[in-house]
Amino acid sequence: MNSSLPENKKIILFDGVCNLCNNSVQFIIERDKEDVFRFASLQSETGKQLTAERGIDPEAMDSIILIEPGVAYYEKSTAALEISRHLSGGYSNLKYFSILPEGFRNVVYDLIARNRYKWFGKKDECMIPTPELKSRFLE
Repeated sequence: MNSSLPENKKIILFDGVCNLCNNSVQFIIERDKEDVFRFASLQSETGKQLTAERGIDPEAMDSIILIEPGVAYYEKSTAALEISRHLSGGYSNLKYFSILPEGFRNVVYDLIARNRYKWFGKKDECMIPTPELKSRFLE
């Protein structure tokens, strides 16, 4: 395991060229009042290492991935709901959607994931965090 990974932080892996994904990361950062999360794009060296360690093919991944160090990792709608548990502004109430069957939740998630570039656009390269946000991102 990469020794430079922060201890006691949940790591969110996201598609760094996806506009929807980048906007979602900004949304999470603004509502992560307890400083729970760190971020890495799937395209980064850290993203590649973390997916490889878990046997995840990042090329086949159309999902956000939440890694809880020492516990597990979550993807798709389950990752989104687990992330929402830690957000301020009432977003933690989204956790109640976890009572719906995962397969049902993922049908909606997969529809959006398949169309995310068409609907929201795509960048030519990964987002570069501002200096004040750089500490929240893993390289």
